[in-house]
Amino acid sequence: MQTTGKLPRILSALIFCGVIVSAASLESNPADAFGMGGFGRMGGFRGPPANGFMRGPPRSYPGRVVGAGRPFGGDRRHPILGTGGSRGLGPPLSAQLPTSSGGASGTGVPPPGERRFVADEIVTEISANATPQAIESIARRYNLTRLESINLPLIASTVYRWRVGGRRSVADIVGAIEDQHAVIASAQPNYVFRLQQDTAHESPHAGDDTEQYVLGKLQIGQAHQLATGKNVPIAVIDSEIDAKHPDLAGTAMKRFDALGGEQKPHQHGTAMAGAIAAHGKLVGVALGPQLLAARAFDDTPGEAKGTSFAIYKSLQWAADNSARVVNMSFAGPIDPLLHRMLAAAYDRGMVLIAAAGNAGPNSAPLYPAADADVIAVTATDASDGLYKMANRGQFIAVAAPGVDVLALAPGESYQVTTGTSVAAAEVSGIAALLLELKPSLTPADVRTILVKSARPISAPSQHTDFGAGLANAYRAVNSLSGKSGAASGKGE
Repeated sequence: MQTTGKLPRILSALIFCGVIVSAASLESNPADAFGMGGFGRMGGFRGPPANGFMRGPPRSYPGRVVGAGRPFGGDRRHPILGTGGSRGLGPPLSAQLPTSSGGASGTGVPPPGERRFVADEIVTEISANATPQAIESIARRYNLTRLESINLPLIASTVYRWRVGGRRSVADIVGAIEDQHAVIASAQPNYVFRLQQDTAHESPHAGDDTEQYVLGKLQIGQAHQLATGKNVPIAVIDSEIDAKHPDLAGTAMKRFDALGGEQKPHQHGTAMAGAIAAHGKLVGVALGPQLLAARAFDDTPGEAKGTSFAIYKSLQWAADNSARVVNMSFAGPIDPLLHRMLAAAYDRGMVLIAAAGNAGPNSAPLYPAADADVIAVTATDASDGLYKMANRGQFIAVAAPGVDVLALAPGESYQVTTGTSVAAAEVSGIAALLLELKPSLTPADVRTILVKSARPISAPSQHTDFGAGLANAYRAVNSLSGKSGAASGKGE
């Protein structure tokens, strides 16, 4: 009787344990438990979590695999050569990029609340085996008008830009079309980026060394005794540059227009080119580099904008023309396809440098600066104080002067500019000095040298503000020169 009385309790306990095990299985991998391979668009999984993106598995499509996101703060897969540095050098890592094909769920649907994209356009990557007839069928089904297409050898893909007809939102169209795997490898909005020049006004002065505090802070004079960056190809993806400015006279320059239409010289592009390569009344960080000027941003005063598609074209052109450095003084939302292009450019040895952004200390990370393969630069003033509107984050590598900096302006004139844009351009010039001395340097090498040679201007706890400190051109090139007598790092 005792045995018979215990039996129901034993069976109940076994059933209860089975329920617990099943629940744990569902919690650990609910999609697999239901045999679904992921929740897709069942609700609530399109955007990133509030505390950052998660790494997801690669998303497979016919004929290709898209995925393998990289962490913030530098690629840890690439060896650091010729520097003696630690692979852990630089700001700590604490966040992760999404997978290459989109957000946490691997979708190209923009996160909830994201509005920084063209309201009636999408960008699609075409599957390798898609036929023209299949592409046309997709266009008719979703009321899409093809605007342009481009082949991107960097990622071995063909990408289309479409206008969305009817009243459907970009998010809805992306969510629907990206499931057409036989034709569409990936889909996303055509995001909008903005140049990072916070303020600019014309200067009545022609410019001389006393006004260019940048020269002393970065120790440019001493650095030029060792290297000038001569003939190093530097791509400047920006607005139109005034190539006729006398301070740029004789600069080797190739031009590319990703926009078409009128090419009107713009303040921002002209200032960035001057910060890198001026050699007249103003002196840039590099003397005699080859500028690869890609016009990807319009000429709107104070609010110049560029789209994902224009940036893709410009980055591909830079790669086609053997750019060693790419200056990106713009910022915006995370762009899955751009993330993949940057990773491919990095793997080809292109040093990628971007402005941290001017959205203020409470802003979320801006891209491409926050991308793992990009060297993010913040801005400081003449007293080494942080620019108050600079973005903060552990992705920031170094700082450079960016407050009230004398710069070139269109029409043989000059301007005083503020923002992380000009700081990034200065660091692009330092990268060119390093590559002139040692062309075999990898992007990881350049990052390590910039970080190791920076002059600390804050406590280690402030890496999210200043990165490793103020960049120093002389200390950087001196580390490669083989000469004794390292710079003090205190400036001129």
